[in-house]
Amino acid sequence: MELLQLHYFIAVARLEHMTEAARSLHVTQSSLSKTIQRLEEDLGVPLFDRAGRKLRLNEYGRKFLRRAERALLELEQGKREIKDLSGLEHSTLELAVTTASTLPHILRAFRKRMPDVHFHVQMLATQEMVTLLQRGEVDFGLSSPPIEGDEIECQIVCVDPIVVAVPTGHRLADRNSLSLIELKDEWFVGVRKGYGTRDLVDAVCESAGFVPRYVYEGDEPARLSALVEAEIGIAFIPSSARNSRERIRYIPVEDRELVREIALLRHKSRHVSRAAQEFRKVVETYFGGMSGTGHSF
Repeated sequence: MELLQLHYFIAVARLEHMTEAARSLHVTQSSLSKTIQRLEEDLGVPLFDRAGRKLRLNEYGRKFLRRAERALLELEQGKREIKDLSGLEHSTLELAVTTASTLPHILRAFRKRMPDVHFHVQMLATQEMVTLLQRGEVDFGLSSPPIEGDEIECQIVCVDPIVVAVPTGHRLADRNSLSLIELKDEWFVGVRKGYGTRDLVDAVCESAGFVPRYVYEGDEPARLSALVEAEIGIAFIPSSARNSRERIRYIPVEDRELVREIALLRHKSRHVSRAAQEFRKVVETYFGGMSGTGHSF
């Protein structure tokens, strides 16, 4: 069995399409098909169910995929560890986030501490982050809600209350607190389903007896404040994302526990480079300076 076979198999398994996999690998489809066929011959079992040009991982394939991904992850982490120890690593920090409200402050502090380290950030829905974490493709995830798993280390760094954001001319703008059911006839702006805060808010509202009506659902949480200010709708905003310069009133909910937990996540097998160690320190320091800091588990 060759490493090339594993790389090719993983690409085909993830896409379940030979042509697309060949394109992503920059190889011919016939070469890719022959490599997969030799791998199946080596293993003595088919890894895919085939119906014409369609491929579907079978039970053998699903089990082998987990092992193949883990094997290549270990090799990649070994390379990263050696480069890091030898001082030859041109560090790039790979990050995935489901919550971005605190990210600018954290990245600014990290850049001051390690100006030569490049970073790449992806804003993802929860399930997309789970996939990258399970593959060990990111150094850290910053997520709300926390994500648990056998291979995922989860450190809660902040417990962040969620408040209701209304424009200053709104009927509730002069309130110091409100009951959730008072919002049942309101129009909301929010992120789309799949983001942790949205899913949490929807569940709490349903437990209070209503389903929020959204006039806007997007992928950019930072845009919500501008929409509230423009009186397009009201929004549930994490307390850490409040901006005192906006013409918005932020009102606590009095009768329901409405808080989000922010967690720092990593794959347990991924090598923690010196850059990643410094990033963890920056995150801990930042949230440690805020009220409501959580704990590890």
